[in-house]
Amino acid sequence: MGKKKKPIKKGLGRRIGEWAVVNRRLTAAERIGNRMGYMGSAFIMMSPYLLPYDNIGAYTYLCGAVLSLPQVWLAKQWNLVVINLNLLVGYGLYIFG
Repeated sequence: MGKKKKPIKKGLGRRIGEWAVVNRRLTAAERIGNRMGYMGSAFIMMSPYLLPYDNIGAYTYLCGAVLSLPQVWLAKQWNLVVINLNLLVGYGLYIFG
């Protein structure tokens, strides 16, 4: 047959952690927001390196801010929402102003 598995002893911290965390599924909007947020973060990360090349970096900053905005809005991270709106206004004025 097989050996009987030995139960793992859980410490106090592990039990408190399991009690505190609620396991739930993400909604469709949260899944799409997360994916868009990853793409937006990638655009924002590469933008400083693209600024010298005919201001392509400014456009990628705008794309990154627009793409990452739904993720931080759904997560209710209002400080990041304000930063993204500031980025949109600043680079929008830089390009179109």
